[in-house]
Amino acid sequence: MYGEKIKKLFPRAVRYDEKWVKENSCDGLTLICLESLTGIMDLKPGMRILDLGCGWAVSSIFLAKEFGARVWAVDKNISATENYKRAVEYGCEDSVFPVKVDARSLPFPNEYFDAVISVDAYTYFGMDERYLEYLVSFLKPSGKIGILDGCFTKEFESPNEVPEHIMPVYYDREDPWYTVHSPEWWRKFWENTGKVKVLKSEIVPETGIIWEKYFENCSSFDSEKKLIKALKEDRLENMALFRMTADKK
Repeated sequence: MYGEKIKKLFPRAVRYDEKWVKENSCDGLTLICLESLTGIMDLKPGMRILDLGCGWAVSSIFLAKEFGARVWAVDKNISATENYKRAVEYGCEDSVFPVKVDARSLPFPNEYFDAVISVDAYTYFGMDERYLEYLVSFLKPSGKIGILDGCFTKEFESPNEVPEHIMPVYYDREDPWYTVHSPEWWRKFWENTGKVKVLKSEIVPETGIIWEKYFENCSSFDSEKKLIKALKEDRLENMALFRMTADKK
C-alpha cells in the first residue's frame, strides 16, 4: 500500500494500481521515480517522447496518459508484443509504440523526438563518452533529455575512499556501483560534449522516501539484500538518487 507521504508527493503515480506496477517493473518504483523526474521537465501534449530502457513499458504508459504524449517504448530485452498488450490494457494503443531494440542501435530518423527520458537505465548504455552525441541526433533542435538513476553524493577518487559498508555493492558482479557517480560528475560529463545545456543535475529530494519504499518492496529478494544492507547502513550520506535534465544545443 502507498503511504500518505508517497500519496502526497506523487499524486500521479499513485493513480495506478500498485500491484500492476510491481508486477511489471523490477522494484515497483518506476512511476514514483518518473514523477520526480517529469516534475522538473516541461512536457506538453502531442510531444514525441523516446522512453529509453522502458522495461515493461509502465513508464511509457504513464507518459502517454499523464502528458498526452506519443511515446516510443524502447527496451532491448522485453517483447514489443507484450509491451503493446500492456499499452492496450491501459487504452494507449494509439499513443505507446513498443520497439525491441538496443539503445545503441536506434532505428529512428534524425531530429524526430521532442524529448528523451530514461529512468534507472541510462547507465547501462550511456557511459560511453560518445553516446550522448549519438542520442541527441534523434532530438529536434532544443529537444529535452531527462534521466534519473542511482548516484553518490560525492565523487570517490579511488576505491580506498569508498566506505566499507559500500564495498559489497561497489564490486557487485551484476550491478556494480563503481560505475556510479555524483550529480556534478554527470553535469560535467554531459556538458563536456558541447551538445547539451544541462539545466539541473541534483540529488532527488525524495530519495529517503523512495529508498524506504524500495526496502518495503524488495526486502524479500535475495538479489537485493546486499544493496538494501548498504543503503540502510549508509543513511543517505553517500548513496542517493539523482535527476538530470538538459536541452539540446
